[in-house]
Amino acid sequence: MPGLLRGVARTAVISGTATAVSNRVSRRQAGRWAQQDYEQPAAAPNQQAYAAPTPPPEPAAAASMDTKISQLKELAQLKEQGVLSEAEFAAQKGRILEL
Repeated sequence: MPGLLRGVARTAVISGTATAVSNRVSRRQAGRWAQQDYEQPAAAPNQQAYAAPTPPPEPAAAASMDTKISQLKELAQLKEQGVLSEAEFAAQKGRILEL
């Protein structure tokens, strides 16, 4: 019984410490974000609103056949292990083969 009580007490202390540290980090980060928002000039958002739209990204180069085959083999292994369902496997296979 003393060992169980010691374990419970130790877990409570660790949990309390982790919560306190997490809260402190969150408050500090929120303060930094507020400071950054305060320091930014008010004209910056308006400039972004009227800026030229960014061009669409260029299409990715087609993956080589070896890369596609290795990805399909990995998918097949995941399906055999039960990690992927049949529908998930078919969706990923279509994405890789660009169907």
